[in-house]
Amino acid sequence: MTDELLVVRCRLGEREAFAELVRTWHDPVWNYVRRMLGPSRADDVAQEVWVAVVRGLPRLKEPGGFAPWLFTIARRAVADRLREEYARPEIPLEEEQASADPADALVDRADLLAGLSGLPVREREVLVLFYLQDLSLEDCARICAVPVGTVKSRLSRARRMLRDQLTERGYRR
Repeated sequence: MTDELLVVRCRLGEREAFAELVRTWHDPVWNYVRRMLGPSRADDVAQEVWVAVVRGLPRLKEPGGFAPWLFTIARRAVADRLREEYARPEIPLEEEQASADPADALVDRADLLAGLSGLPVREREVLVLFYLQDLSLEDCARICAVPVGTVKSRLSRARRMLRDQLTERGYRR
């Protein structure tokens, strides 16, 4: 069933339609949030995203544009969390525990994730949306509220910065 039809059914009050939207989109949203904030904060922020979806679904103007709308909400939730954290005084944090994901144990993936987390937020965001969430340039631009050309330049800069970081860490193809 298409997202557009599920959104229309949700607006009519069908709980099963909303459950299907959550089943379909929870993992992509959670992965986006995790890549932007880290695994320790992903659950809370992803939950905030779904609360905002429930509240905002009646006001969604284009049911066919659900995915970009959803990731725009996720982007705002990430930005709000980052704003809150930047406003707090800096306290040294203990190193995050290793993820339960066995794929994270692979050296190449660990290097990539470390390089990704070292990028500035704007560059990391477009990399995650474009490459890891498989969104189009146009959808990325809508989510980030910037022109497509800006997304392209951020992607280019992000690839270069990631390549430089991985090279510094000794990663070779």
